[in-house]
Amino acid sequence: MTDKSEFENKRLIKEQIEYYRARAFEYDEWVFRRGRYDRGEQFRKQWLSELETVHKALELSQPGGWILELACGTGIWTERLVKRSKKLIAVDVSPEMLEINRRRVKDNRVTYIEADLFLWQPTEIFDYIFFGFWLSHVPEIYFENFWQKINRALKPNGKVFFIDSRFTQDSTARDHAPLEDSGRAVRKLNDGREFNIVKLFYEPNKLKGKLDGLGWNGEINVTKQFFIYGCVGRFIS
Repeated sequence: MTDKSEFENKRLIKEQIEYYRARAFEYDEWVFRRGRYDRGEQFRKQWLSELETVHKALELSQPGGWILELACGTGIWTERLVKRSKKLIAVDVSPEMLEINRRRVKDNRVTYIEADLFLWQPTEIFDYIFFGFWLSHVPEIYFENFWQKINRALKPNGKVFFIDSRFTQDSTARDHAPLEDSGRAVRKLNDGREFNIVKLFYEPNKLKGKLDGLGWNGEINVTKQFFIYGCVGRFIS
């Protein structure tokens, strides 16, 4: 990795953190298809139907025990996971996101950690690890290191479940620029401020191949239009 690419990735990550801190109080508009993300009732129904497909897959994966949630955001997934947990550690770099999460979830089984996930190191091991819409924000050169970190945090026969975005313009705000498969994107807030962020889009077969190469086993699936999701582990017979 050159000094130039190292500098560029650090710059993008810094701006990405600034964006998600500033976006915390707007984030749920994207989840629930409101405001600039409202593309009409037909798209909303399709979006929610596909989310329900992922919710069912998450339940079938049987989360439980000690759970780690990375990039926990506003708690959309935390409130589902905590119901199945003995203990849940929720990590996010944004104190604004964490505060919204606390108010939404209100469960003393959750311990919140404010940390940059590119620097944070796990000190415990978990039965189940979840991250939603995070893998796409990990620069490609850090992909292997990220999954090594996940491996260190996972118990033998533990499971990792994730969901992320497919390459489709209709998942973004109406006033966002056309998507590019370049590894980065420009994102806009309601007040018009713009930020450059890391944004990668994965196809299931290619992502499965990358994970297979790192020793992970499992399935990667897609919904009809909006989401890619998977459940993987290093399963020991």
